[in-house]
Amino acid sequence: MVDFAHEALLYRDDEQYLAGAVPFVRDGLNAGEPVLVAVPKRGIALLRGALGAEADRVEFLDMKQAGRNPGRILPGVLAAFADNSSATRVRIVGEAVWPERTELEYPACVQHEAMVNTAFEDRPAWMLCPYDATALAPHVVRDVETTHPVVVEGGRRRSSTGYREPFLTAEEFNRPLPEPPADATARRFDLDSLADARRLVARFATATGLSADQVEDLVLAVNELTTNSVVHAGGSGTLLVWREGDVVVCEVRDAGRLTDPMVGRNNPGAHPPGGYGVMLVNLLCDLVRVHTGGSGTAIRVYVGPPA
Repeated sequence: MVDFAHEALLYRDDEQYLAGAVPFVRDGLNAGEPVLVAVPKRGIALLRGALGAEADRVEFLDMKQAGRNPGRILPGVLAAFADNSSATRVRIVGEAVWPERTELEYPACVQHEAMVNTAFEDRPAWMLCPYDATALAPHVVRDVETTHPVVVEGGRRRSSTGYREPFLTAEEFNRPLPEPPADATARRFDLDSLADARRLVARFATATGLSADQVEDLVLAVNELTTNSVVHAGGSGTLLVWREGDVVVCEVRDAGRLTDPMVGRNNPGAHPPGGYGVMLVNLLCDLVRVHTGGSGTAIRVYVGPPA
């Protein structure tokens, strides 16, 4: 048995979607494998209807909620499901990229797909990732070939024509972040001013209209990032805060460089020396974008109203 398989399903209509996904799910159920379907609600409705009573044996998650932040999918959806199973292998249908994904979100999405290959390379799992080849941008469909070793299209399974080593793909999408607006609030911080940074974020997020829970999540996320800067990146950094519509955006910059692209995407284990910080940030925020280079690292987080 292959320990891990990561396949893309290119579909152009509901018939092709079901023709690829339903046998995949049924084969898993017949093999006694736990099956997770993490796709947008429309896909859940299609699959439930096609599976009939068999749907009761499948775990369904609305990926637009569970995977709203692409950085949350690996630790919070895929690994969480696999870690909770004692079966020989798990089977997952996971649709991380849908037409409404923005260009701001997309680099985090494609990095996620590349990192799946590393996170699960030694784990017994079979994943099928549907992509709407009609509605998605052409560059998104092309990128499928670089992040998935196998592509299923038109009822046929083939080796990808462009699959590359996962970290090369992750680095390819290590893109500079858009410039912050001119009116962004900027503050330097160090060990003695971490509390001031938390208060700034809390005041700004509250004034913007986020709920008390959202404010708490954002403050905790920023505290993790600023603390990491102090401990691991020279003892200081810069915090920027602004709003984009009704979304609060915070960015933490420091002089450090992330050398492990899996930081924040993988569960570091039960008793790690460190590593939970960025993973926690991914679980708390609606979107996390990271850029690291010779001049340092910038991590930008977004929290706003529910999708």
